[in-house]
Amino acid sequence: MTGDKTKDVFARLYIPIAKGRAGVSLYGVIQEWYETSPEVRDERNAVDVKSPIPCHGDFILTCHYQVLSSEKWVDIVANATLRTASGGRLCDARYTDAAAYWFDCNIGRTLWQDPETAASIRVQGMAGFYCWMTNDLVHRQNDAFTYAIGAQATFRGFTLNCDYTGIKGYRGDGDKPMILRTKLNYEIKKNIISFGYKHGIQDYLYDSFSLAYIRCF
Repeated sequence: MTGDKTKDVFARLYIPIAKGRAGVSLYGVIQEWYETSPEVRDERNAVDVKSPIPCHGDFILTCHYQVLSSEKWVDIVANATLRTASGGRLCDARYTDAAAYWFDCNIGRTLWQDPETAASIRVQGMAGFYCWMTNDLVHRQNDAFTYAIGAQATFRGFTLNCDYTGIKGYRGDGDKPMILRTKLNYEIKKNIISFGYKHGIQDYLYDSFSLAYIRCF
């Protein structure tokens, strides 16, 4: 984003249980480096343009449960998530000292697959409810409808995901962000290299690039 150059280290741990029927994930920003312009600092009523001390983000805990797994019909996964208020640099408007939670349901269906080349085409969608605390003395919380729609293509060790996602709050104060996301994974044995790109459309003015290494045990 113009006026806000940010880099961070992000980590995620996923633990499957009940033979993969359910799972728990914990993730968050371990450390963040940022530098804003004086204009962006003043617009956000922040103190500094960059952090004089190490800054870390919120940690998020999610519980997953596979409601249905069917090649003939659809796959359905329900999630319940809690975001802690552990993020730093509230004075610079980086993270909020407030918790949040959300519930969502993911539905996907494989339209075509070729076992010989491990190729497939899949469509998927998500809908849910998102609630977070605010610093408004009148409206202490904001509630939002969450949504996403996308597609996934695989070929041998490559997986390409493209989706459009967002939330829609009721206050109209920047609570309707929309994002286009693209991620390309390459898997070899139990190792995955992932490259991602996110483009903000509304109420989210960032273009983000990510490079990740994933190890499966």
